[in-house]
Amino acid sequence: MTDHGIKPINIALQGGGSHGAFTWGVLDALLEDGRLDFTAISGTSAGAMNAVALADGWSRGGREAARERLEAFWRDVGSVGRFSPVQRMPWDVLWGNWSVENNPGFQWFDAVSRMVSPYVANPFNSNPLRDVVKRQIDFERVHDATGPKLFISATNVETGQLRVFEKREITLDVVMASACLPQLFKAVEIDGTPYWDGGFGGNPALYPFFYASRVEDVLLVQINPVAREGAPRTAREIQNRVEEITFNAGLLRELRAIAFVKGLIAAGKLSHDDYRDIRMHRIDADEAFRDLEASSKINAEWAFLKYLRDLGRVAAQGWLADCYDDVGRKPTIDITDMLAPQLRPAGNRTMGERVKTFLGQRRP
Repeated sequence: MTDHGIKPINIALQGGGSHGAFTWGVLDALLEDGRLDFTAISGTSAGAMNAVALADGWSRGGREAARERLEAFWRDVGSVGRFSPVQRMPWDVLWGNWSVENNPGFQWFDAVSRMVSPYVANPFNSNPLRDVVKRQIDFERVHDATGPKLFISATNVETGQLRVFEKREITLDVVMASACLPQLFKAVEIDGTPYWDGGFGGNPALYPFFYASRVEDVLLVQINPVAREGAPRTAREIQNRVEEITFNAGLLRELRAIAFVKGLIAAGKLSHDDYRDIRMHRIDADEAFRDLEASSKINAEWAFLKYLRDLGRVAAQGWLADCYDDVGRKPTIDITDMLAPQLRPAGNRTMGERVKTFLGQRRP
């Protein structure tokens, strides 16, 4: 494809464990389509890993190499997952349930993580995912000046403030800090400062786009649902919902600020010459993830990762069909609706229909 008609856009990638394979599928479809130029990418946790894999591949050979590097990364995750003690039980496999919560190993692991510090339970700070990132990502290539700008978020444990690392600052430790869940791993120290998962402060951070890019279109790839019907009852359900609310809080704060500025610009109280009139877009997994238990976030089975990848591709293709023409012209989601969501399948009509069709085909 020629450069004619390619539209610039900033990409914001949420974290969510293995569910980040959905984002892999989204990026794969967008790169394959070729009509969007990723000006900048902001990522947290699994979103950060997708971001550095894409940047590594891009510096090797553009879009196709970026797709190859993303697949190599997630294949390695799946390979490591084969040796995990936390696997689906046979009846879960039979019934097409991707959750691992029925596995005794998971139940023990879940209970210990809530009662025992990782400094005691995991004194050597073992993390197989760190080895995957180290094997698959060449950070010298990530630092390459070509390709999109990168912003990776982590939370400063001492101050509680979000730290956004820019392209030249991004290292293996930065990526692992962005994905450091404090119940499971020791804080990651960078220049003597301890960091935890970036989701506590921004999942992902949007504000770096406003200072580093003149592009006003932002595409959010969202894998953590904002709304869920009903109050959770079990201890595990309550904890899972608390984590969803916590990891969406920073994003919702930034969306409120964007909506506020847009309102002032529309009312003529702020000049568009001085302030950005951000056009928000979204590809989400709300419909697909509604029936997935939170424990599936640690399911690294290759079949599950491929399922999520294919789901992400379908969602992205639907979004492109409905929304590509509006990029650069107008937002394709209403921010106020995101801030006060209705309990209904999110997204545009074509994307929703394609995702439902895909789910119908894949469910046993």
